[in-house]
Amino acid sequence: MSLFLLKRFASFVLTLAVASLIVFAALTVLPGNAAEVMLGESATPQAVQALEKKLGLDRPAPERYLAWLGGLLTLELGLSHAYDTPIAGLIGERLGVTVPLALLAMLLSTVLALAAGVYAASRHNRAGDLGVMAASQLGIAVPSFWFGILLVMLFAVKLPWFPAGGFPGWTEDEGGGLWDGLHALLLPAFALAVVQAAILARFTRSAVLDVLREDFVRTARAKGLSHRAVLWGHVLRNALVPVVTVMGLQFANLVTGTVVIENVFSLPGLGRLVFQAIGNRDLPLVQNIVMLLAATVIAINFVVDLLYAVIDPRLKVARA
Repeated sequence: MSLFLLKRFASFVLTLAVASLIVFAALTVLPGNAAEVMLGESATPQAVQALEKKLGLDRPAPERYLAWLGGLLTLELGLSHAYDTPIAGLIGERLGVTVPLALLAMLLSTVLALAAGVYAASRHNRAGDLGVMAASQLGIAVPSFWFGILLVMLFAVKLPWFPAGGFPGWTEDEGGGLWDGLHALLLPAFALAVVQAAILARFTRSAVLDVLREDFVRTARAKGLSHRAVLWGHVLRNALVPVVTVMGLQFANLVTGTVVIENVFSLPGLGRLVFQAIGNRDLPLVQNIVMLLAATVIAINFVVDLLYAVIDPRLKVARA
């Protein structure tokens, strides 16, 4: 077990290092002057030279890369060129919206997908199965940003049950509260969750159908267990191994998918921040946000690998 964890951790660290190298090369080393891009074509040579010195662009690329890595490890990410404030503080503030939005979307997606997938598998080739598959196919085809616009038109404009956009904050000092914050995130979370739930429901259905054919399922039924007990107590747990893999990838997609949804609903999260940073040509801010998103995807895959042993006892036996 310890060897398995060591291998997975080494792979995790190596992947992070490669990702950081790619992000750094893409934004700072490739042809072109980053200072000129940030200041625009009308900038004077003196202004470009001053910004190069401020950003450390006059130093060799390996030295800049190692300095940036050291800043990532200590959370000393430097100053934003556009906002003239610490980048770590900017990102931390926006994560207070993006992370709850992604978690809420993942919760909705998981509940909807597991219920729909198990329901469809238990009624294989019947009306319920065909209905769930048709609905999931429609959900996959609908872009989340377009679905979000429809939700705003229906539940914010026609039926004013939810706010059309904006975020009141998590505390009363910010003008909101816990319920107000969740209320503002519910529509964008549902818009994100529908597409992912449609994909996950199809995977859940296929995995459950495969497990339903196993011998231990017939044995459980022969013992007199009810159909519901067999389905949720025995079949679903054994079907979760491939499903958890997809769930891990989906959570990474949900975090990165907030980039678009936050702009549709005018939420002050990480996605809106990266759009603003690109518009302001704030390359240091863009670089750190892209690295954070890449690290999130890699970390989630690492956690999913570790969850395999918890979910499927057969993997423990194989490693032993």
